[in-house]
Amino acid sequence: MKVENYLEKVYSGFLGMNIGIRLGAPVEPTIWTYERIRDTYGDITDYVKEYKNFAADDDANGPVYFLRALRDDAADRELVPQDVARAWLNYTREGVGMFWWGGYGISTEHTAYLNLKNGIPAPLSGSKKQNGKILAEQIGGQIFIDTWGLCFPGEPEKAAEYGRTAASVSHDGEGVFGAAFFCACIAEAFVSGEVEHIIETGLSQIPEESVYAKVSRAVMDFYHENPEDWRACHDLLVRDWGYDKYRGVCHIIPNAGVCVLAMLYGKGDFARTVEIATMCGWDTDCNAGNVGTVLGVMCGPEGLPKRYRKPVNDGIVLSGISGYLNILDIPTYAKEVAMLGYRLAGEAAPETLCESICDGEIHFDFELPGSTHNLRISDPFFCMAEHSTACAYRGTGSLKIIVDRMTRGDRCRIYYKPFYRRDAFSDERYSPVFTPTVYSGQRVSMQLYLEQWNGWETPGIAPYVRTISDKELHIQGFEKLKAGAWTEISFVIPDTDGDLIDEAGIILEGYSVSKAKTLGVIYLDEFSITGDSAYTISLAKQRKEFGTVTPFSTDHGAWEIEDGRLSLMRCGEAFAYAGNYYAADCRITTDVEPVNGEDHLLLLRAQGAMRGYALGFAGPGKAAIYKNDFGFTKLAETDYPWEAGRNYHFSAAAEGNRISLLIDDREVLCVEDGQYAYGMFGCGSLSMGRTFFGDFTVRATQPGRL
Repeated sequence: MKVENYLEKVYSGFLGMNIGIRLGAPVEPTIWTYERIRDTYGDITDYVKEYKNFAADDDANGPVYFLRALRDDAADRELVPQDVARAWLNYTREGVGMFWWGGYGISTEHTAYLNLKNGIPAPLSGSKKQNGKILAEQIGGQIFIDTWGLCFPGEPEKAAEYGRTAASVSHDGEGVFGAAFFCACIAEAFVSGEVEHIIETGLSQIPEESVYAKVSRAVMDFYHENPEDWRACHDLLVRDWGYDKYRGVCHIIPNAGVCVLAMLYGKGDFARTVEIATMCGWDTDCNAGNVGTVLGVMCGPEGLPKRYRKPVNDGIVLSGISGYLNILDIPTYAKEVAMLGYRLAGEAAPETLCESICDGEIHFDFELPGSTHNLRISDPFFCMAEHSTACAYRGTGSLKIIVDRMTRGDRCRIYYKPFYRRDAFSDERYSPVFTPTVYSGQRVSMQLYLEQWNGWETPGIAPYVRTISDKELHIQGFEKLKAGAWTEISFVIPDTDGDLIDEAGIILEGYSVSKAKTLGVIYLDEFSITGDSAYTISLAKQRKEFGTVTPFSTDHGAWEIEDGRLSLMRCGEAFAYAGNYYAADCRITTDVEPVNGEDHLLLLRAQGAMRGYALGFAGPGKAAIYKNDFGFTKLAETDYPWEAGRNYHFSAAAEGNRISLLIDDREVLCVEDGQYAYGMFGCGSLSMGRTFFGDFTVRATQPGRL
């Protein structure tokens, strides 16, 4: 791969995309117009709104989840549109999250999803033939494709090909041209620092006679004559290429003009580019996100200003079907994308990259420039955290924690956040749902180095986790740090009595007297959470929020907590998913009371809505095991005289290729099937009815490295 710093540029490109999305999201239309943005915020030079945590966004959902087609189906061959279509169906909760569910024939994505669900294959699902020209040429063709460009550094033709393939699931015509254009621009940005050259490279991948090319050329021509006045260029766009000329909710052509305008007038400066894209109005988060990816790759991590990076803090949340995958660490995800890039190039990834990530486990090495891995500080009065290359346990980077004037009894927590509830967000855009990424039984470890500048005593340190329903800190015991030496902190997360964990880290406590305040630096490196898990989900400690019951991601049905049990009422197929997405061998137990209907099931190794196993009652007097492979197939069935209104103790296990079901502690069914090696657990039904599920006890192992 003839690209320098490939991983770093993937990281800065994806980070740039999310900075742009976060900047543009608060001023999206239709409430915000160009004039209102101008008159309210003037010349934007920073985020216009603060968030507790930035909620999910469709412009990030699509690039992350649809790219998984390269892992699920096109792992050893060229990509075809139906591979991406299967990712649409598998990772989307119908009607909730992922993208805008504006109605059939109104929302392009909603229309494409329903086409796919009803058997219309890709690319017909997104074609003008099926959906008409207006719907097919809305903006979604280019807003979900950034990661495809990140996979093909320096290969704009190949990037454009994959972009067209991915976009054709939902778009056609100009919509697909936009995908090809931006994928090519992103790919070329790995090897070029000239914005106009990058734009020309993108245009070389679409027809010269296309409207997309014409609006781009019009902007470029105006820029050459008026290189300092972007607002005058915007006036040109409104006059000649505005929304009044291109029908639909959010057409690609006016926004294509904004993107080219922003890249030109930004003159290679990342911040100015995303700011101009935002100030232009129209689809602000999409446009700022797309140009943010291009400029993020071109400028590298050092070109992303601290004022834009710090609030992101290397973390975003999503709103797909897996609550586990919805909690995303940007450096780790950049490594996953880079691994795909090496694979697509036919090259072995560097050994250090392969060793730094493991499916289903947390590993923060702080090797990427400026990376913080979303670690947080509870009290910024006492501590401040930033990336450092001054001291590292392994490699070149660490997290530098400045300890400022702590005295005896002062405390500050430094932690990773593995789970969220509604009160952690300012809003609930695109309805994110979560399941924890950390569980009892796993081991937390890290390395700490103390450089003390002042104070009679070195500070104390104690590892801990926090449970969310009672906010209790489960502290594992304090020890004093040793100055000038690395100290390993390691502990096994204790049983949390059915509660969920929303913090895992260390408590720093001052031991010095007030006249000799502690001042210094602690370097934190090699933070990891690994190993098998063993935990219980007590339903009495859960809540109904984000339209679901924690910690489940629900797809169809009406879910409630009733008398300490999980209640499912449905008029058709409905399932709930939880747990580590990469759990391999897994055993779950719960009580099941069938109230009405014929199907009352548990899930194992569910890899989304369309992949996994289901076990339980399946028709009058029957129990069965199903495999879901874009449709449920019965693998085994046996007679079992179950009755409505009676409580049964279910235990479902996946161990190697053996899938088994126990009812009231007796094995009633088992099958051998090796199609799915890992996945989530859950519960639900294939048909109408009502079911109660009790507390869940889970034991799970991890599958190993990528």
